[in-house]
Amino acid sequence: MTIRTKAKITPLTQTTDCDTKLSQEVIVGGGAKEWSEELLGNHATFRTGPFGSALHKSDYIKNGVPLINPMHIVDGRIVPTDTMTVSAEVASALSEFQLKPGEIVIGRRGDMGRCAVVRDGQSGWLCGTGSMIVRPKGANPDFLQRILSSSEVVTNIENTSVGTTMANLNQDTLAGLKVQLPPRCEQDAIVEVLSDVDALIEALKKLIAKKRLIKQGAMQELLSPQQDWVELTLGSSAQLKARIGWQGLTTGEYLDGGDYHLVTGTDFRDGFIDWSNCHFVDKYRYDQDKNIQLRENDVLVTKDGTIGKVAFIENLPQPATLNSGVFVVRPRTNALQPKFLYYLLMSPVFEGFLARLSAGSTISHLYQKDFVGFSFLIPPTLKRQDEIAAALLEMDLDVKASEARLAKAQQMKQALMQELLTGRIRLV
Repeated sequence: MTIRTKAKITPLTQTTDCDTKLSQEVIVGGGAKEWSEELLGNHATFRTGPFGSALHKSDYIKNGVPLINPMHIVDGRIVPTDTMTVSAEVASALSEFQLKPGEIVIGRRGDMGRCAVVRDGQSGWLCGTGSMIVRPKGANPDFLQRILSSSEVVTNIENTSVGTTMANLNQDTLAGLKVQLPPRCEQDAIVEVLSDVDALIEALKKLIAKKRLIKQGAMQELLSPQQDWVELTLGSSAQLKARIGWQGLTTGEYLDGGDYHLVTGTDFRDGFIDWSNCHFVDKYRYDQDKNIQLRENDVLVTKDGTIGKVAFIENLPQPATLNSGVFVVRPRTNALQPKFLYYLLMSPVFEGFLARLSAGSTISHLYQKDFVGFSFLIPPTLKRQDEIAAALLEMDLDVKASEARLAKAQQMKQALMQELLTGRIRLV
């Protein structure tokens, strides 16, 4: 994972050569010599969005000029909707609230820290009543945006914002906010590094989405019945087991640590078990029912709440059992390969079965008497089933590897922000 930048990282003991050094040398919070603690009001002006009375229901049209409120600020970007827009005439009448490239729009109600820099293609969009415009004076807008969305500054904003039931950010709060500012050349260098990380994260997200689409297409192709495929029912080819009732198990017995995992439907993640999210139970509860003591190659299906979620036990890090909301499905003949069954249950074939079962109503429980009637077509040999399952599993593992890279990049970004935005790591 390589981040390319022209900036050079230097220890705090070295001096920098920026031509635009600030004159102050007082640093708060572990910054560096040329950094200064400044009031944000010295480096930006502010404009609160129009009062609610300035806009009427009749002003809203579809596919007009976007009106930007906090809900439209997502992950540091402005993401408008075609329903929250006004006509060009209304936007012109509210021209003082129109956004310009290089300005920052920040949400001032509820979830603080939602802010984004206005880009070239967003010129003329309107700041909504729930937002505020920050107009930088000399500072790098992207640097200020990073500062305003950092956890430390968000906490300060929340602590000083007004409002009893919901925090409201006003101009005085932002103007009086103390921020650490390096010389402009170092602001630019910090933005460059963090932008490289953002680009890597965005590229990984797109890659993961593409790989998931490829896998969906492969599932549809590989699981489409061929002429020689044979029909089975789940009841005739597999064993279904679940915790009978709760067997007296209560949520008060869910432990934060231990030797025996307790798997629930909330632990299913993209077809596998997120073991890091699981609770635990004591040995008595694990030993209580051998039928639901999990094994590798078990297939799990949720039967309560969100029914029909599926997970495969590829690896079992330690002994595990189930709560009452999950079936364990185990093929009991040599005609059915567990991984193939898993992918079949992940496919539209099983979705169609559940849809027919509900027949337009909302069902909150999958009964065993219904589940055993699920019928499906499979290749006649275990070898062909295994080949299909192996190909799909390889795709799954490839996606998981990319997701691990994404998580690592996101962690790296957080660490870099913490170091770069405080001056503990210098860029010159």
